[in-house]
Amino acid sequence: MKTIGLIGGLSWESSAEYYRIINQAAQRRLGGLHSADCLMLSFDFAAIEALQAAGDWEAATARMVGAAEGLARGGAECIVICSNTMHRMAAEIEAAVSLPLIHIADATAEPILAAGYRRVALLGTRFTMEQSFYKGRMTERFGLDVLTPDATGREIVDRVIYEELVRGVIKADSRRQYQAVIAELATAGAEAVVLGCTEIGLLIKPGDSVLPSFDTTKLHALAALDWALED
Repeated sequence: MKTIGLIGGLSWESSAEYYRIINQAAQRRLGGLHSADCLMLSFDFAAIEALQAAGDWEAATARMVGAAEGLARGGAECIVICSNTMHRMAAEIEAAVSLPLIHIADATAEPILAAGYRRVALLGTRFTMEQSFYKGRMTERFGLDVLTPDATGREIVDRVIYEELVRGVIKADSRRQYQAVIAELATAGAEAVVLGCTEIGLLIKPGDSVLPSFDTTKLHALAALDWALED
C-alpha cells in the first residue's frame, strides 16, 4: 500500500469525511484490522478563507505548495487536495513536487461518463462555479457540458457553504433551497448534479436530489485509495 498525502483543513469538516471514507474502504477491501497509510496536513481554515475572500490567490498558492512539499518530505507518495476550490492551484502544486496529484475533477468526471451522462449541473463555492479551473477541465478533458446556477442560485449555494457547512451546521431549510436550485438546473437540461464542494455531501444525500448526484468527496477519497492499492 502506498502512502496518501492529504492537504486538509479546507474545511476540517470535509477532511474528516475523507479520512473516514478512505479508512472504511480500506478495511472493507483488505479485511481484518487494515486501514490506509496516509498523512494529513490540516490548515487553519480561517487563514485560507481570508485569502480566498481577498482574492489573494498568490499567497494561497504558496501555502498550498508548502503543504504539498511538507507532505512529500514526510513520506507521502501522492497528493490529494481535500477541496474542490483549492484545485485552482493544482498545476502549481504539480510543478513544485514530483508526486502524482489525484485531481478531484478527474475522479468525478470519469464515473459521470461511465454512467452515460454528458450534461451536468455543478454546485460549489462561487470560485468553483464561476472560474474556469474546474469547469474547464471537465469540458476540455472529458467533453462534459457543465451548467451552473444563475446569480441568485450561486449566491445561495456559496452562502450556505461558508456560513453553515464549513461550520458543521446542517439546516433543513438550506437543503430545500439547494433542492430548488438543483430542480432549476434539471429544467435547464442537466442530467446529473456534481456536488462540487467537499462539504455539500453533508447536506445533500442521494435521495435529496431530483437528479443523480455525484459526491466529489466520496469519489475523490475512493480514487485516492484505488491509487494507493494499485500494484
